[in-house]
Amino acid sequence: MSLDETDSPFASVQRPRPLPVLVLADVSGSMAEHGKINSLNRAMSTMIRALARERSPRAEITIGVITFGGTGTVLHQKPLPAASVKWTDMTATAGPSGTPMGAAFELAQAVLEDKELMSEQAHPATLVLISDGEPTSAWRAQLDALLGSPQSKRSARLAVAIGPEAGTPAYRVLESFVADGLYPVVRADEADRVLEIFNVLTRSMSMRVNSTRPDEVPVFDPDELADLD
Repeated sequence: MSLDETDSPFASVQRPRPLPVLVLADVSGSMAEHGKINSLNRAMSTMIRALARERSPRAEITIGVITFGGTGTVLHQKPLPAASVKWTDMTATAGPSGTPMGAAFELAQAVLEDKELMSEQAHPATLVLISDGEPTSAWRAQLDALLGSPQSKRSARLAVAIGPEAGTPAYRVLESFVADGLYPVVRADEADRVLEIFNVLTRSMSMRVNSTRPDEVPVFDPDELADLD
Protein backbone atom coordinates (compact mmCIF):
# COMPACT_ATOMS: atom_id res chain seq x y z
CA MET A 1 0.00 0.00 0.00
CA SER A 2 1.43 3.37 -0.96
CA LEU A 3 2.06 6.04 1.62
CA ASP A 4 -0.21 9.06 1.64
CA GLU A 5 1.74 12.05 0.37
CA THR A 6 1.40 13.85 3.69
CA ASP A 7 2.85 10.81 5.49
CA SER A 8 5.83 10.51 3.21
CA PRO A 9 9.22 11.36 4.70
CA PHE A 10 9.88 13.21 1.45
CA ALA A 11 6.86 15.50 1.78
CA SER A 12 7.84 19.13 1.43
CA VAL A 13 8.25 21.21 4.57
CA GLN A 14 6.77 24.69 4.42
CA ARG A 15 9.44 27.33 4.94
CA PRO A 16 8.77 30.48 6.97
CA ARG A 17 7.71 33.39 4.82
CA PRO A 18 10.15 36.33 4.67
CA LEU A 19 9.27 39.35 6.82
CA PRO A 20 11.38 42.08 5.18
CA VAL A 21 12.94 45.18 6.70
CA LEU A 22 14.48 47.57 4.14
CA VAL A 23 16.45 50.54 5.50
CA LEU A 24 17.21 53.61 3.36
CA ALA A 25 20.19 55.27 5.02
CA ASP A 26 21.59 58.73 4.29
CA VAL A 27 25.41 58.52 4.08
CA SER A 28 26.06 62.04 2.77
CA GLY A 29 29.02 63.96 4.15
CA SER A 30 27.03 65.66 6.90
CA MET A 31 26.20 62.26 8.42
CA ALA A 32 29.85 62.02 9.48
CA GLU A 33 29.30 64.96 11.87
CA HIS A 34 28.21 64.74 15.54
CA GLY A 35 28.53 60.95 15.60
CA LYS A 36 25.48 60.37 13.41
CA ILE A 37 26.83 57.63 11.14
CA ASN A 38 28.53 55.93 14.09
CA SER A 39 25.26 55.84 16.01
CA LEU A 40 23.40 54.52 12.99
CA ASN A 41 25.95 51.75 12.48
CA ARG A 42 25.69 50.73 16.14
CA ALA A 43 21.89 50.72 15.93
CA MET A 44 21.93 48.58 12.77
CA SER A 45 24.39 46.09 14.23
CA THR A 46 22.45 45.81 17.49
CA MET A 47 19.14 45.31 15.67
CA ILE A 48 20.54 42.65 13.35
CA ARG A 49 22.01 40.66 16.27
CA ALA A 50 18.72 40.82 18.16
CA LEU A 51 16.55 39.83 15.20
CA ALA A 52 18.94 37.02 14.24
CA ARG A 53 17.90 35.24 17.44
CA GLU A 54 14.22 35.18 16.50
CA ARG A 55 12.83 31.84 15.33
CA SER A 56 9.34 31.22 14.02
CA PRO A 57 7.72 28.61 11.76
CA ARG A 58 5.60 31.33 10.16
CA ALA A 59 8.01 34.17 9.39
CA GLU A 60 11.72 34.89 9.00
CA ILE A 61 12.98 38.46 9.33
CA THR A 62 15.17 39.63 6.45
CA ILE A 63 17.30 42.78 6.46
CA GLY A 64 18.31 44.92 3.48
CA VAL A 65 20.02 48.33 3.41
CA ILE A 66 20.18 50.97 0.69
CA THR A 67 22.69 53.79 1.19
CA PHE A 68 22.54 57.15 -0.58
CA GLY A 69 25.09 59.93 -0.34
CA GLY A 70 27.90 61.83 -1.96
CA THR A 71 29.23 58.94 -4.01
CA GLY A 72 25.85 57.68 -5.18
CA THR A 73 23.16 55.15 -4.26
CA VAL A 74 23.91 51.46 -3.70
CA LEU A 75 22.41 48.31 -2.23
CA HIS A 76 24.79 48.16 0.75
CA GLN A 77 23.21 44.99 2.13
CA LYS A 78 21.05 42.83 -0.08
CA PRO A 79 18.00 41.39 1.71
CA LEU A 80 19.02 38.29 3.67
CA PRO A 81 17.73 36.51 6.77
CA ALA A 82 18.98 38.45 9.79
CA ALA A 83 20.93 35.41 10.99
CA SER A 84 22.84 35.35 7.68
CA VAL A 85 23.79 39.04 7.56
CA LYS A 86 27.49 39.81 8.01
CA TRP A 87 27.16 43.49 8.79
CA THR A 88 29.59 45.95 7.24
CA ASP A 89 29.57 49.46 8.68
CA MET A 90 28.42 52.28 6.43
CA THR A 91 30.70 55.25 5.70
CA ALA A 92 29.49 58.83 5.28
CA THR A 93 31.25 60.57 2.38
CA ALA A 94 30.89 63.98 0.80
CA GLY A 95 30.75 64.00 -2.97
CA PRO A 96 29.05 65.27 -6.10
CA SER A 97 25.84 63.29 -5.54
CA GLY A 98 24.96 65.22 -2.37
CA THR A 99 21.84 63.61 -0.88
CA PRO A 100 20.28 61.66 -3.79
CA MET A 101 17.13 60.57 -1.98
CA GLY A 102 15.17 60.25 -5.22
CA ALA A 103 17.62 57.63 -6.46
CA ALA A 104 17.20 55.78 -3.15
CA PHE A 105 13.42 55.70 -3.64
CA GLU A 106 13.93 54.38 -7.17
CA LEU A 107 16.29 51.64 -5.98
CA ALA A 108 13.93 50.71 -3.13
CA GLN A 109 11.14 50.17 -5.63
CA ALA A 110 13.44 48.04 -7.79
CA VAL A 111 14.43 45.90 -4.77
CA LEU A 112 10.81 45.41 -3.70
CA GLU A 113 9.85 44.34 -7.22
CA ASP A 114 12.84 42.03 -7.75
CA LYS A 115 11.52 38.50 -7.26
CA GLU A 116 15.02 37.17 -6.58
CA LEU A 117 15.50 39.64 -3.72
CA MET A 118 11.92 39.75 -2.45
CA SER A 119 9.92 36.53 -2.56
CA GLU A 120 6.37 36.76 -3.83
CA GLN A 121 5.41 34.90 -0.65
CA ALA A 122 6.92 37.59 1.61
CA HIS A 123 4.89 39.33 4.25
CA PRO A 124 4.44 43.11 3.75
CA ALA A 125 7.75 44.92 4.11
CA THR A 126 8.76 47.55 6.67
CA LEU A 127 10.61 50.48 5.09
CA VAL A 128 12.77 52.76 7.23
CA LEU A 129 14.15 56.08 5.92
CA ILE A 130 16.76 57.93 7.98
CA SER A 131 18.30 61.25 6.91
CA ASP A 132 19.71 64.49 8.29
CA GLY A 133 18.84 66.76 5.38
CA GLU A 134 16.67 67.43 2.38
CA PRO A 135 17.30 65.87 -1.05
CA THR A 136 19.71 67.67 -3.37
CA SER A 137 18.08 66.34 -6.55
CA ALA A 138 14.64 65.42 -7.87
CA TRP A 139 12.69 63.07 -5.60
CA ARG A 140 8.92 63.64 -5.86
CA ALA A 141 8.31 61.52 -8.98
CA GLN A 142 10.49 58.70 -7.64
CA LEU A 143 8.68 58.73 -4.30
CA ASP A 144 5.28 58.74 -5.98
CA ALA A 145 6.34 55.73 -8.07
CA LEU A 146 7.56 53.91 -4.96
CA LEU A 147 4.40 54.64 -2.97
CA GLY A 148 2.28 53.60 -5.93
CA SER A 149 3.90 50.20 -6.36
CA PRO A 150 1.83 47.24 -5.10
CA GLN A 151 4.61 46.07 -2.76
CA SER A 152 5.00 49.50 -1.16
CA LYS A 153 1.26 50.00 -0.77
CA ARG A 154 1.27 47.00 1.57
CA SER A 155 4.32 48.19 3.49
CA ALA A 156 4.67 50.06 6.77
CA ARG A 157 7.00 53.07 6.63
CA LEU A 158 9.00 54.78 9.35
CA ALA A 159 11.04 57.98 8.89
CA VAL A 160 13.74 59.28 11.22
CA ALA A 161 15.10 62.84 11.10
CA ILE A 162 18.56 62.63 12.63
CA GLY A 163 20.51 65.63 13.91
CA PRO A 164 19.37 69.14 14.90
CA GLU A 165 20.04 70.43 11.37
CA ALA A 166 17.23 68.28 9.92
CA GLY A 167 14.98 71.29 9.41
CA THR A 168 11.49 71.84 8.04
CA PRO A 169 12.19 71.07 4.33
CA ALA A 170 13.79 67.73 5.22
CA TYR A 171 11.00 67.00 7.68
CA ARG A 172 8.35 67.53 4.99
CA VAL A 173 10.07 65.07 2.65
CA LEU A 174 10.15 62.49 5.43
CA GLU A 175 6.45 63.09 6.11
CA SER A 176 5.75 62.51 2.41
CA PHE A 177 7.60 59.19 2.63
CA VAL A 178 5.57 58.02 5.62
CA ALA A 179 2.33 59.21 3.96
CA ASP A 180 0.34 58.06 6.99
CA GLY A 181 -0.98 60.43 9.63
CA LEU A 182 -1.00 57.59 12.17
CA TYR A 183 2.81 57.37 12.31
CA PRO A 184 4.76 60.56 13.01
CA VAL A 185 8.23 61.32 11.72
CA VAL A 186 10.56 60.52 14.61
CA ARG A 187 13.21 63.09 15.54
CA ALA A 188 16.65 62.16 16.84
CA ASP A 189 18.23 65.54 17.50
CA GLU A 190 20.88 63.72 19.51
CA ALA A 191 22.51 61.00 17.43
CA ASP A 192 22.57 58.57 20.36
CA ARG A 193 18.76 58.43 20.26
CA VAL A 194 18.94 56.43 17.03
CA LEU A 195 19.64 53.31 19.07
CA GLU A 196 16.49 53.92 21.13
CA ILE A 197 14.43 54.34 17.96
CA PHE A 198 15.83 51.16 16.43
CA ASN A 199 15.06 49.33 19.68
CA VAL A 200 11.40 50.22 19.10
CA LEU A 201 11.68 48.82 15.57
CA THR A 202 13.34 45.67 16.93
CA ARG A 203 10.59 45.08 19.49
CA SER A 204 7.95 45.60 16.83
CA MET A 205 9.53 43.09 14.44
CA SER A 206 9.97 40.58 17.28
CA MET A 207 6.27 40.82 18.10
CA ARG A 208 5.31 40.33 14.47
CA VAL A 209 7.57 37.36 13.80
CA ASN A 210 6.26 35.58 16.92
CA SER A 211 2.62 36.29 16.15
CA THR A 212 0.33 33.65 14.69
CA ARG A 213 -0.77 36.31 12.17
CA PRO A 214 2.26 38.50 11.36
CA ASP A 215 0.35 40.52 8.75
CA GLU A 216 -2.27 41.59 11.27
CA VAL A 217 0.03 42.86 14.02
CA PRO A 218 0.44 46.67 14.04
CA VAL A 219 3.98 47.42 12.93
CA PHE A 220 4.42 50.35 15.31
CA ASP A 221 2.64 51.70 18.34
CA PRO A 222 1.87 55.35 17.43
CA ASP A 223 1.96 56.37 21.11
CA GLU A 224 5.40 54.80 21.53
CA LEU A 225 6.67 56.66 18.47
CA ALA A 226 5.18 59.92 19.72
CA ASP A 227 6.89 59.43 23.09
CA LEU A 228 10.26 59.39 21.30
CA ASP A 229 9.88 63.06 20.33
